[in-house]
Amino acid sequence: MNEDAAKPISTHMNERIAAELKNIEASKDVRVLYACESGSRAWGFASEDSDYDVRFIYVHEPEWYLRLEQARDVIEWKLNEALDINGWDLSKALRLMRASNPTIFEWLNSPIVYRELDAFSAPKELSGPSFAPRPTIYHYLNMARKNRVDHLSAERVRLKKYFYVMRSLLAAQWVAEKRTAPPVPFAELVNAELEPAVKPLFDELVQRKINIPESDLMPHVPELDVWIEHTYQEVEAAIPNVPSFDKPEWDAYDRAFLDVLGISD
Repeated sequence: MNEDAAKPISTHMNERIAAELKNIEASKDVRVLYACESGSRAWGFASEDSDYDVRFIYVHEPEWYLRLEQARDVIEWKLNEALDINGWDLSKALRLMRASNPTIFEWLNSPIVYRELDAFSAPKELSGPSFAPRPTIYHYLNMARKNRVDHLSAERVRLKKYFYVMRSLLAAQWVAEKRTAPPVPFAELVNAELEPAVKPLFDELVQRKINIPESDLMPHVPELDVWIEHTYQEVEAAIPNVPSFDKPEWDAYDRAFLDVLGISD
């Protein structure tokens, strides 16, 4: 893959996203602790018309968490087809981190960070001991299978969906071999995991992806279909050798949450 990192976000878009985060804080009475890019722009294979997928973690004032009525812990702030902004409450993020949810690891490892407050350092440090290889492999294999069934079954397909399947399989392969969270940039996964014989074909498809609209359809790539099937079976066969996972105790997550709220335990 010719590109080694995600393309920089323009100054104009950075300013627009920063303004929207402030709007969210004012409208929802929250504090945004962390915000990043997710999806194809973070992965490094965005097209010219790819949208911006901004994801963030926020916190309310302490009193908000004392109510008896269960409240929503997600903020959805989709503006238009080009800019999609969604966030999770810190309590939800920490619960998912403890459960080794792969999405939270992708957010925290994104190469494009729009905001990161010092107050978020303690929660972020918990990501290392929270990571569990086996459920992460299952997650990426399920993503690969779903995208393949949903988007690669027709005679003509979108090239972007091929990359979605490839990225999931390479991420699963990375975890099976290295037992660590996979990198977010696609180039790092490709350079580490993709067989040399497949790389020329992949580089050719990357260049095509950059120069065509997201919605364009193309015929199947037989060599890539073979690689997908082989890699899926190979990673699936490796799962029994990957250790299982016991969730960590709650104490560290409780302390991190209370520290952000400014409450001593």
